Amino acid sequence: MKELLEITLAVVSAALITAFVIYYILYLKPNSDYKKNLSKLKIQPAGAKINQQKDCIHFLKTGSSDAILIESQGHYALVDCAEDSDNPRNFPALEFKGYEKEVLDYLKKNCAADDGRVYLDFVLGTHAHSDHIGGFDTVIADDDIVISRAYLKRYDESKINSHEVEKWDNKEVYEQMLNALNSKGIPVIADITETEFKLGEFNIKLYNTEYDTVNDITGENDNSIGVLVEKGGKKAFLAADIDNKTGDEDRLGPQIGKVDILKVGHHSYSGSTTAKWLKTLMPEVCVITNDYERTDRQTLRRITRITHAPILDTGTNNGVLCVFENDGTISYYNNICE
Repeated sequence: MKELLEITLAVVSAALITAFVIYYILYLKPNSDYKKNLSKLKIQPAGAKINQQKDCIHFLKTGSSDAILIESQGHYALVDCAEDSDNPRNFPALEFKGYEKEVLDYLKKNCAADDGRVYLDFVLGTHAHSDHIGGFDTVIADDDIVISRAYLKRYDESKINSHEVEKWDNKEVYEQMLNALNSKGIPVIADITETEFKLGEFNIKLYNTEYDTVNDITGENDNSIGVLVEKGGKKAFLAADIDNKTGDEDRLGPQIGKVDILKVGHHSYSGSTTAKWLKTLMPEVCVITNDYERTDRQTLRRITRITHAPILDTGTNNGVLCVFENDGTISYYNNICE
């Protein structure tokens, strides 16, 4: 009996130790490393800095959606425009909070010229999902928003998986954005190239601009356009919803190379931000367009373990501002949204 009790205690002790080790590896240490990495980054409230002409990227707080403003020496561009309030198919699963007003208010407050109008050199819809282009029709239609050109890939429903076609509103949000652009006579560039171009002091290059010709049926995330923003050798890559389900990260990583800032793909959700991708880009700082509570913990662990980069989510930080300084450094600010 005593021997059996000793064996039982030994087994229980071993199980408890194993459980603690697993808990430490999966939760305690990653969380500790996450906080330690974040503590090394100097980040301060934006305050008046946000209203000065500069070379910077604004990551707006729009829930689990993307709205990213690129600014350089009085030139502006809007990459994606957040989730919208519309539910054109009346699906209960598509009842999301919209951020059209927040994006529009932010533009008018921080980008308006002396005449009160906002002049955007370009807008870019990375792909036809409502959490990226849903708000564009409202912003485009506003009389105080003046847009020189738009980048928008054609949406081909015949190439999209049945779940998205039947359950999501890809086609509707695409057509809403396209119709809004056409109504105002804004030139739409659908055949997009990877030719580098300028926005103020920034060099801009677009990636994943061609259609997937390898896979017959994909998700719309596979069509996501990535944006490389560069000044003075400092680089930021805006990964939209690029993932690796059809090998996009493996293919694009070597083309992009090392970056200083990575806008983490697909709001950090699973299927994106693979170890190989992180090892290739090796960002100094990562920005996640999401609320911290909804981020994928395995993705956070990979970022922390591989790159040791501080991670800034737009929810906790109330939006993030990355300023490319003239001395070759990048400064970081939070609390940019009201």
